[in-house]
Amino acid sequence: MTQRTRTIRNAAIVGVSTALLGITAPVTASATAGPAEPLTWTACEGTAADPRQQCATLQVPMDYADPDSPLIDIAVSRIPSENPDARRGALLLIAGGPGGSSLNDPSGKGQKLPQEVRDTHDLIGFAPRGLAPSTSVDCGLEYSDLATSKLRPWPAADGSVDGNMVTARRMADACARNGGELIRHLSTANEARDIDRLRAALGESKISAWGVSYGTYVGAVYAQLFPHRTDRIVLDSVDDPDPTRVSRAWLAGHEQGVEDTFPHFAAWASKPGNPDRVARRAADVRPMFLRLAARLDREPIPWPGANPEELNGNVLRQAMLDGLYRPSRYPTLAKLMLAVRKGTVPPAPEAPPEAVLQNVAAVGAGTLCNDVAWPKSATVYQQDVAESRAKFPLTAGMPRNAMLCAAWPYPPREAPVRVNDRGPSNILLVQNERDVATPLSGALKMREALGRRAVMVTVNSTGHDAYLANGNACGDRTVSRFLATGQRPAADTYCD
Repeated sequence: MTQRTRTIRNAAIVGVSTALLGITAPVTASATAGPAEPLTWTACEGTAADPRQQCATLQVPMDYADPDSPLIDIAVSRIPSENPDARRGALLLIAGGPGGSSLNDPSGKGQKLPQEVRDTHDLIGFAPRGLAPSTSVDCGLEYSDLATSKLRPWPAADGSVDGNMVTARRMADACARNGGELIRHLSTANEARDIDRLRAALGESKISAWGVSYGTYVGAVYAQLFPHRTDRIVLDSVDDPDPTRVSRAWLAGHEQGVEDTFPHFAAWASKPGNPDRVARRAADVRPMFLRLAARLDREPIPWPGANPEELNGNVLRQAMLDGLYRPSRYPTLAKLMLAVRKGTVPPAPEAPPEAVLQNVAAVGAGTLCNDVAWPKSATVYQQDVAESRAKFPLTAGMPRNAMLCAAWPYPPREAPVRVNDRGPSNILLVQNERDVATPLSGALKMREALGRRAVMVTVNSTGHDAYLANGNACGDRTVSRFLATGQRPAADTYCD
């Protein structure tokens, strides 16, 4: 199988539930035992990657509970240590999502790592099961259902979730009809098992990792299933590991994430001299946004070339959520607000090819819906949405609403992994104070769950992804020192 080197965009869908219905006996970590074939490294196809990046294919069981399971392919990449005499081992780069790929990360974000880390580690990337160019899945969703404001379950303007439940059934039926057998075996635990197969195929007794966003949950689950196979683990922009809700808790976290981050945007958007200034005072930005969204609820503006082809209140709210991911996106959000105030629209945003969107959406759906069962009752979501809308008007109830998992036809095959404090003390958490997608409040729950196994660095910064991205020099130094030398702060640390 040839290895493509294009980057797959992270999925924007998150969600999950409380009722663990129809769960079969868990697959144990020992399910990954067995010989691992060494990887055969070749030049990567395409021109996007660093010429030093090599590619290979790892074969893993589709179903770890079935000794006769068919094998599927996992696409893998690496850039070897830049100083073989200093080499310590392999550093696995785990992308967010679910639906994100780190296949090009050895050539991309991996090159931001300090020289000492690139000397001591091979940089390893991979496309998780289901995500091209690994053996891939596709739900064949209607194009309109690929809109981000559909994949995230925004309620109707009046707060009703009835339309969301109809959409959930349509999308879940499409995944069941078109996703094949593989979509039933997408899960965080299986991704962790694939990682351990990769570790063995690399010839490593232990592996280090840098997981970001959803990748922090993958890293934590791996460290739970295979604690003594871990070396130095960095969890960056950290998910809440609540084993009763899993990613339904991540979706709910956007309520607090927006409240933590919007004031930072408001201060920027009201600053004198800002060419995209939307208000004279920071206190005026929030009510202005709410007024604009309410106006678009009543009177959407046609937006040719966009998906959907109108700028309505929920599209603006989704743009707000996307715009708060990092300060570099603030101008895009401000320009959109200014356009709405004039009754116009900017050029339609560019979207990835439909095939990429279909693949990413299917991986996200399969993983989130298989990890834990969702409530099936519209009444549950309607009550949660009403409460959320009253407390958090900016997010309008979306974080507690139903996505397609509310109609998922397959019960989870195993209970979610419960992250706990049993295992080696070799984990470093790094978390921005203001993070719209993985708020500090959720990261503190992961910190509590890991106990003595972890130390946490809280960074006085804004944005999703902290280390070498939206953090600060103090946080970056702390993480780099740990990856290069194994030295962590003696206790939880604040980087001002």
